[in-house]
Amino acid sequence: MSHATAEPKEKKRRHLFFTTLLLQIRRDKKAYVVYLILQVLILAVIIRSIMLGKYENVFTALLAELLLLIPPLLEKGFHVDIPTTLEILAYIFVFCAEILGEIGNYYVRFAFWDTMLHTFNGFMFAAFGFCLVDIFNKSKRFRFQLSPFFLALVAFCFSMTIGVLWEFLECSCDLLLKTDMQKDTFITGFGTVSLPNETGEKVTQVRDIVTTVVTTGDGRTITMQGYLDIGLLDTVKDLFVNFIGAVVFSVIGFFYVRRRGHGRIASQFIPVFEGDEQAADAESKTAADGDAKNGN
Repeated sequence: MSHATAEPKEKKRRHLFFTTLLLQIRRDKKAYVVYLILQVLILAVIIRSIMLGKYENVFTALLAELLLLIPPLLEKGFHVDIPTTLEILAYIFVFCAEILGEIGNYYVRFAFWDTMLHTFNGFMFAAFGFCLVDIFNKSKRFRFQLSPFFLALVAFCFSMTIGVLWEFLECSCDLLLKTDMQKDTFITGFGTVSLPNETGEKVTQVRDIVTTVVTTGDGRTITMQGYLDIGLLDTVKDLFVNFIGAVVFSVIGFFYVRRRGHGRIASQFIPVFEGDEQAADAESKTAADGDAKNGN
């Protein structure tokens, strides 16, 4: 096959990919309206950030644009149908985390912001973990059956794994990029084995700390109220609320399977596997529609 022949086919393949992706986004009208509104708001943030010369905010906003494509990409790639409620919440989650949280500085302005998002993160990824196992259960290429308990357990473990990986990412960014994703906490006491004590106890308890004085190598002196915990409590709190979100969804998923797919609340949050044949038929129809338009 010559290069001249391969190039039009590659171009046609890319065109078909973006056409099917756009149709996937527009398939759910309510979610599509929310998607468009958030895209307009993000575009406004990008323009404003360029005008103010805040190019790091431009990068964050562009990242949010890409993250908004994850739900339709998951639907297209894994042949699943994400319920309207969960899809809308996923879009709002990205906007709250990247635009309001990072650019709007809501993580600092509102103490509950990070906790709220990590709780929902645990809930949401448990839903996707649940769906992933359901795909394996129903796919012709993978065939195994899990009881409702083990299905819920896998969903829980999947969510917690994502939570741990995210904390690894936060720590890596803080160490390598000099960010402060693991928010610090001022405390008034701690226990440590690294400091000696006069009583001979293995753990030295330091209590009622009023101020901490830090002297840097260039002679600067920084005085803080209390003692600055470097991200440890924030990491544990994030994992704990992720745990709560994962448990809540796992319980919902357990009873959803026990009741053979019935449940008004659960059905709003559990992605449904559409099946290999149904997805292939839908994609073939989309391709045929695209070919018809190109022919016209």
